[in-house]
Amino acid sequence: MLYLYGSLFIVAAIVLVPLLTTALGGFKTLGDLRVNPFGLPGEWQWSNYWDILSGARYWQMLGNSLLIASMTVVLTVAVAAMAAFALAHVRFFGSAFLMNYFLVGLMFPIATAILPLFIRIRDLGLLDTYLGVVLPQVAFGLGMAILLFRNFFRNVPKELFEAALVDGSGYIRFFWFVTLPLSRPILATVAIVAFVNSWNNYIMPLIMLNSQDKYPWPLGIMIYQGEFSTDWQLVLAFITLTILPTVIVFFAAQKHIVAGLTAGAVKG
Repeated sequence: MLYLYGSLFIVAAIVLVPLLTTALGGFKTLGDLRVNPFGLPGEWQWSNYWDILSGARYWQMLGNSLLIASMTVVLTVAVAAMAAFALAHVRFFGSAFLMNYFLVGLMFPIATAILPLFIRIRDLGLLDTYLGVVLPQVAFGLGMAILLFRNFFRNVPKELFEAALVDGSGYIRFFWFVTLPLSRPILATVAIVAFVNSWNNYIMPLIMLNSQDKYPWPLGIMIYQGEFSTDWQLVLAFITLTILPTVIVFFAAQKHIVAGLTAGAVKG
C-alpha cells in the first residue's frame, strides 16, 4: 500500500509541479523569473494577470477558441456516434474494412497532412474561416471517437435492441431514445477529449487562419514574443489563464470520463 501511495504521489507531482511553476511564473518579473524560475516570486506582480484580463484581445481569443472547440465537439460527437452505432449494430458488407479505415487515422498526426489539408481547404474556399480549422480537427478526431463509441455501444444489452424491434422501433428510434440516453458517460468522454484537443491545437489555426481577430488562444502567445526578446512572465500568465477552462471542464466531468473509458474498454 505504501508503494501505491508513493507512486501516486510521484505521478501527481509530475503533473502538478509544471502547472504550479507556470502559475507562479506569471506573478514574477522577467528578471526574477530568470534568476528564480521555480521558487516563489520575490515580489508578487499581480499586474501581469490583470493586464491580460483587462484587455479585450484576451477575451476575443478566448471566445474564438470556445467557438472552434464547441463546433469541433458537436460535429465529432454527432458524426462519430452515428457511425459507431452503425458499425456496432448494423451488419453490412465492408463494415470491418470501414472500421479499420477509421482506425488507420490514429497512426497519422495532423502535421503529416498539413500540405494536402491546406490545398483542400483552399480549394473549398475555407481558408481564414472557423470551418477551415474545425473540419480537419473533426476528421482527425473521428478515429478515436468512433473506437470509444463502438466499444460502448456493443456493450448495450442485446435484449433492449430485440425488445425495441418487437415494439416496432427502427434503428433510428433505438439510437435516439435508447442508446444515447444510456451513453452519457461515453458522450462526456468523447466530448472532453475533442474539446481539449481542439483547445490546445496550435498548428491547424496557424496554417488556416490569417486574420488576427479570428486567432484562438494558442496563437495569442505570439503577442508577447518580439523580434529580440520575449516577455516570458506574461506568456506564463497568459497560459495559466487559458488552461483554466479545460481544467475546470475536466474536473466537472471527471466521473463521466472515467465511467466512459472503463465501460468502453471492457469489450473490443
